[in-house]
Amino acid sequence: MPDTDRSLPPRPAAARPLGQAAAAWLAWFGVARLVLAAGSVAVVVAGGYWLLRAPQPDTVSALPLATASSQPAATLAPPPAPTPSSTTAPMPVTVHVAGQVRTAGVYTLPAGSRVIAAIEAADGATAEGDLDGLNLAAVLTDGQRVYVPALGEVDPASVPDGAAGASPDGSAVPAGPVDVNTASAEQFETLPGVGPATARAIVDDRQRNGPFASVDELERVPGIGPAKLAALRELVTV
Repeated sequence: MPDTDRSLPPRPAAARPLGQAAAAWLAWFGVARLVLAAGSVAVVVAGGYWLLRAPQPDTVSALPLATASSQPAATLAPPPAPTPSSTTAPMPVTVHVAGQVRTAGVYTLPAGSRVIAAIEAADGATAEGDLDGLNLAAVLTDGQRVYVPALGEVDPASVPDGAAGASPDGSAVPAGPVDVNTASAEQFETLPGVGPATARAIVDDRQRNGPFASVDELERVPGIGPAKLAALRELVTV
């Protein structure tokens, strides 16, 4: 019987042309199976390409990167400086102790000190000193001159607060000569004929031109002429 089984390809003849061999193989394989195989290969290739292709960038990665601003960074304001305390310690006072004391001179004492403390700082009054002419309980002020008079130099009952006496016009005069190089304007005002303007002029002249070398140099102060200088000569010292 002739061989009609198509499960096997036809045996090749001794020598066939390539076209005849391809036609014989196609007739054996079948067009339908060839199309199905080609479709399967195409599906496999498409699937592999889809799995192996580079992923598309997402929307976030496509956005431009934010760069540092060229504007200077805002800085916090420095904390306010602490305000000085309103309760400052009182300053000490410097006074000139003169007259009938054992060690006359300039002394610095704590604020609120009394006249008696200034006299004690000068080693106390001498035997000729008359402390009854002073208000020993008076509070000292900076720049004050404490003068201890000699016995009989003042009448303590005639004027209060340690004044040495009174001028002919009835105004109080200081206890002892006023040192023109250390006295304050208020102390100069206790001198007869010296008002606030003249007292201030003496202090300003002393600060501007330096200490007075003698009592006569008071005449360089505006408002002090020869007559006023003669009235003050026995009441001031340098």
